[in-house]
Amino acid sequence: RRVHGDYGECLAFMPRTFFLGDHKQMFPHLRNKLIVEMNGRMRATHTVINGLNLEGIIKSDKVSISPADQSPHTMFPKCRIKNPNNVLTLFENHMVMLGDVLVQNGLSIQQINPKCASGEQCPHDAILTSRLQYHLPEDAFVYCNFNQLYKLDPRTMQVWVQILKAVPNSVLWLLRFPQHGENNVLSYARQCGLDPNGRIIFSNVASKEEHVRRGQLADVCLDTPVCNGHTTGMDVLWTGTPMVTQTLNSLASRVAASQLYALDCAELVAHKAEDYIKIAVRLGNDKEFYQQTRLKFGVTCQR
Repeated sequence: RRVHGDYGECLAFMPRTFFLGDHKQMFPHLRNKLIVEMNGRMRATHTVINGLNLEGIIKSDKVSISPADQSPHTMFPKCRIKNPNNVLTLFENHMVMLGDVLVQNGLSIQQINPKCASGEQCPHDAILTSRLQYHLPEDAFVYCNFNQLYKLDPRTMQVWVQILKAVPNSVLWLLRFPQHGENNVLSYARQCGLDPNGRIIFSNVASKEEHVRRGQLADVCLDTPVCNGHTTGMDVLWTGTPMVTQTLNSLASRVAASQLYALDCAELVAHKAEDYIKIAVRLGNDKEFYQQTRLKFGVTCQR
């Protein structure tokens, strides 16, 4: 009532609605996860099961569970599936039962439930997501960016190539968004002195739920400074994946910094390209610094 005379529009109270992009209401199942052992590895960025209620898996005699502790790869319960065929079945088919919980292959959400895929409904079944589904190296340090490729300018690509060169066994995960941009990116990487074979990996654009959920598999998101990830930045941060950004002079180039400041992670905001590189390289090479950063993000996302 107090602002009625200041605006031509009318105000409406709509408590049962939410904005598209309201991650807390659209993707609450991503706040719960089990870290799954695959090929002897057990990392939070390798293979995970998400779900609103995972108690049926935890209590099942088909898995052995180790409790969570305060390290970035084990702050969630760890799950060792006793029969490896159950995992193989998930990769080959749409779903498998673990205890009394139906676990879906994360690549099948669009076919099984389009409304869950779009974010209109929250999935009631558990969902398995793995690097193996996206042909990502199991033991690599994965940098990602899921923006449209028009946000990627030559200077940013040069910076990313420097980061990949400075971090052994690192890869860059991008989207075919659009598909025709893939060859241009690979060609420019070669011009910058990087053989992109096995170092730059592309995936197809996915439905909204899968797009957000697969962000868990990356170790660090590298933001695009000229035009930041806005909703895309929120998507990857919601999964607990750290993001590095550089501020420039426009509003579009400072959104990611605001997101990181809101998370009390100013140490990931650079004001020069040189600092952007230093932060990203340190995350890739300094295990202790990375673990502290990842833990900070994981705790924040559980609030």
